Amino acid sequence: MSAACHALPARRSLSLEPCELRSAGGLSLVTAECGHLTVPEDPARPAERHIRLAVAVVPAISTDKRPDPLFVLAGGPGEAAKAFYASVAPAFARIHRNRDIVLVDQRGTGGSNALDCPADADNGAAPTPAQITASVERCLRRLRKHARVRFYTTDLAVQDLDRVRAALGYRRIDLYGSSYGTVVAQEYIRRYPRRVRSVILDGVVPPRVAIGAMSSIDAQRAVFRIFAACADRSACRARFGDPKRVYRHVRAALAAHPVRVTLADPDGKPRHLRFTDYQLAQVLRLASYTPSLAALLPLDMHEAAAGDFGPLAGQFALINRVYGNAIATGMNNTVVCSEDVPFYHVTAAQRARMRHTFLGTAPIDELEQVCKLWPHGPVAPDFHAQLHSDVPALLLSGGNDPITPPRYAAEAARGFTHSLSLVIPGFGHGQLLDPCVGRLMAQFVRHASVEGLDTACLRDLHPMPFFLSANGPGP
Repeated sequence: MSAACHALPARRSLSLEPCELRSAGGLSLVTAECGHLTVPEDPARPAERHIRLAVAVVPAISTDKRPDPLFVLAGGPGEAAKAFYASVAPAFARIHRNRDIVLVDQRGTGGSNALDCPADADNGAAPTPAQITASVERCLRRLRKHARVRFYTTDLAVQDLDRVRAALGYRRIDLYGSSYGTVVAQEYIRRYPRRVRSVILDGVVPPRVAIGAMSSIDAQRAVFRIFAACADRSACRARFGDPKRVYRHVRAALAAHPVRVTLADPDGKPRHLRFTDYQLAQVLRLASYTPSLAALLPLDMHEAAAGDFGPLAGQFALINRVYGNAIATGMNNTVVCSEDVPFYHVTAAQRARMRHTFLGTAPIDELEQVCKLWPHGPVAPDFHAQLHSDVPALLLSGGNDPITPPRYAAEAARGFTHSLSLVIPGFGHGQLLDPCVGRLMAQFVRHASVEGLDTACLRDLHPMPFFLSANGPGP
């Protein structure tokens, strides 16, 4: 009787109403129950400004549901949880059968006082320090009308999560974190260890890593692995030769002479684009995140070497359209400038290595310029300390992940007494696309244990074959 009573949820104090969740592109829709929880912007001054957190619950299908829900934490930083879940909901279908799915747009994202700023016009070149300064100042002027941007760090976000948990009447929860969401999940475990039953970390950032410092080197390594995989396949090698050599030719050509490309936009109007080596770098970096885009890279590079830059420019336009509005810039700046950039310790030798990559030193140079101007928020003294937890943890990595490589998961796993770290060869950032992963996650959450987890289906996972023409892979 005592055990049964302990499993019952506490009284819910947050009212919810039927709603619909849409992905960032508006192509996916999920029905849910939504509400708002009001919290102080600065918890140390609860009498001052308050913000509303957007909360959604996707109720379990079964009437015999488990008492502990799965909280899904989005990446970025700056992605909204509700939009993220709408785009990947099938991956959680098995968990959703008998567990509520809870989504909280982290403060500064989505429906939670989003710190959005319009993207600057793209002229194909890396922004100058003066342009970065002007952009940051415009963004801050816009956001100061409704937010004190320094109060949008991870530290405060995990306090929000626990307020939501309590308001929804859950005693313990399971966590899934994607990319930056793995940072939030681990920090929540650090602060509220007895509230977490199990955790899934997908695209893992260990607490001791300041994310982004080595992004140029890791991105170059991931892209070269993709090119090497093509060269190792006879059909791909016969069609494209050595993709790495083709890449070097295309990059040098664009560095010497940017090209004008005309694209057909979905609205039917032609779009004229000045395509440069800076934009090529963005294509290479983001295409390596996803196997379906990586499968096109050797073909697109081959076409560019032959003089047709349309496919690469089209990739850039597509990526810009998909990712351009998915991240709340201001929230991203607050998190990165408070929690990461101050902890960068890049040596002269590392900078020299970066200069030979397609991204160069631009990622850290631009961030450091932004963070000279952006207000820094509260960060706990032990934020980057090693985590020590007995919460069961399943860690997922892609072998070609350009931003959170498998070594990050190996480091994070050392903080968990009961963990299993799985690496999927040939895959990129985030492992939710294959049903095998959905089955593994459901099995893990059901038992809250990595013991006896059946990972056999991972042996049959292979990234999308390389496109040999616009019609697709070969036979």
